[in-house]
Amino acid sequence: MLSNSKLKELFYYLKLPRYIEERMLILLRQGKISKWFSGIGQEAISVGTTFALSHKDYILPMHRNLGVFTTRNVDFYILFCQLFGKQDGFTQGRDRTFHFGTLEYNIIGMISHLAAMLPVANGLALSMSLRKQKRIVVSFTGDGSTSEGDFHEALNIASVWNLPIIFLVENNGYGLSTPVNEQYKCEKISDKAIGYGIQGIQIDGNNIVEVYDTIRKAKKDILRGRGPVLIEALTFRVRGHEEASGIKYVPKKMIDKWKKKDPILQFENYLLSKKVIDKKYIEKIENEFNKKILPVITKSLGSKDPASTEERELDLVYKKSSYKKSIKSFSETLNMRFVDAIKDCLYRKMDCDSNVLIMGQDIAEYGGVFKVTEGFLDKFGKDRVRNTPIIESGIIGTAMGLAIEGYKPIVEMQFADFVSVGFNQIVNNLAKTYYRWRQPVNVTLRLPTGGGIGAGPFHSQSNESWFFHVPGLKLVYPSNPVDAKGLLLSSIDDENPVLFFEHKALYRSLSDKVPVGDFHTDLGKAKIIQHGDNLTIVSYGMGIIWIKDFINKNPDYKELLEVIDLRTLLPWDKNTILQSIKKTNKLLIINEDNITGSISGEISAYIAENAFEYLDAPILRLGSLDTPIPFFPSLEKEIYFPINKIEESIKKLIEY
Repeated sequence: MLSNSKLKELFYYLKLPRYIEERMLILLRQGKISKWFSGIGQEAISVGTTFALSHKDYILPMHRNLGVFTTRNVDFYILFCQLFGKQDGFTQGRDRTFHFGTLEYNIIGMISHLAAMLPVANGLALSMSLRKQKRIVVSFTGDGSTSEGDFHEALNIASVWNLPIIFLVENNGYGLSTPVNEQYKCEKISDKAIGYGIQGIQIDGNNIVEVYDTIRKAKKDILRGRGPVLIEALTFRVRGHEEASGIKYVPKKMIDKWKKKDPILQFENYLLSKKVIDKKYIEKIENEFNKKILPVITKSLGSKDPASTEERELDLVYKKSSYKKSIKSFSETLNMRFVDAIKDCLYRKMDCDSNVLIMGQDIAEYGGVFKVTEGFLDKFGKDRVRNTPIIESGIIGTAMGLAIEGYKPIVEMQFADFVSVGFNQIVNNLAKTYYRWRQPVNVTLRLPTGGGIGAGPFHSQSNESWFFHVPGLKLVYPSNPVDAKGLLLSSIDDENPVLFFEHKALYRSLSDKVPVGDFHTDLGKAKIIQHGDNLTIVSYGMGIIWIKDFINKNPDYKELLEVIDLRTLLPWDKNTILQSIKKTNKLLIINEDNITGSISGEISAYIAENAFEYLDAPILRLGSLDTPIPFFPSLEKEIYFPINKIEESIKKLIEY
């Protein structure tokens, strides 16, 4: 039961976002802001929820949750600068409205892809569970996004792992213009909880006391170990999805009906009837808002617009690595297969760094489909070697939440091909977060990739080029056991999201003497593995093996060819290649990926633009056939792969 003083405080916080929104709508009409998603009529959910939580609890709000920020007492100047796209906003003009996070207030904002933050919320909740903290996470979403895959994946993970989280659905009747009767068939959204074995509750989202009481009780139940909760808060959006959308698709009678259920009007009348407040108190807080808010709005509007340079913007794509490097020493080595080098790195890193954990399908008792994590469960336990449901997007999002909390999660994809199911989390959440609001995301995705094992079009793809276009990601692709170990350790310690490609055909076919201790190999640095004067060959992964095989069979070419192993595909080492071209004056680029749209095209274009005057021959590219990768081994090796074109291409360039 709330005391009178708490009821008055709650009323103050309920009125505050409405007051601000009304000013925002004026500014929108004046052209001083570009867009606004109105939460008028829905404030009770944001305010009641935030008021019920501890400041230590995480909240992940959406478009219409201004009340979360105001009830958490987020600094108004920085908040308004954010809303106006100013330099002093949380994203410094690099993203809009509530698309940001602030760990100072334990708020993690949204991205435009609906439901995408629900798996991230799971990661935050998992962190609390692992650390046995008395904290919870509340993640907002709308009625429309309950149809999204991430909604269902998030609920499934939360239920299976019994996470301390509330999924709060604001059911305002419409997903933009699509009414709820065209969105789902069940009677209530809260009924969706039944399928996941968790509690589902429907409440009046316009009754702030009911919202407050429900959240408080749900938090207590969660902290007693009773698992996650799905809460459906019934409300209504009396304005458009955003102001430009309008509300012509909504029947006028429905709007009039819900305006009478306005949460501020209802709570104000209740408090007046109970004599908790009077008209003078209402006047007093409105005057206080005028004095407190209007000057800050004016100051924010007059503050600096974002200013930058190309160099500055590029510098903000990646977090600079700050880990202490282990130096490679060859004084003690052990012969290791490619797969053993990866396993050794993972095992040693997990043994010395408790923030490292691995998640993936069948990685615990089974040891993963390639047995990389076999034996890890006995040593590190289920908390750190976590079998997951078949939920790629959900697990990648969960890894992001863990990373925000300071963990170094590693996600194993069974096959690189399956990463397509988690594409959005990678290219929009992992890749863009640091640039947007300076939050590093230390997530390593291990991707068993490539062909040569006769596994067909869904288990043998080389898909690194899918991600090569995405700023903020690092792509790493070793070609030998030594680099596999050194580059993987650097990937795990790097504070940026890394996609680590491991060629399946090299796992047990390639061995080398690998240093026993820990060592970091720099990301972004190519390696010249064969010095020569007449032709530069650039490749990575299996392409390096093809070139080595060619040289072994044709030793007369050894001194003619300069072979560069890229190792890191993004960001790639431009300087090493440029310097080599200035010496050899010819370039051949080879990749296993099919040729059109492959990484070789970018390298070729860069050299043509920046070293044209040094070239004595056309740049040649070799890649696989522009078809899905075939299943039958002879089709794969003799028709699809470009192996049989290597000798011809090298001779052509040498003799040009």
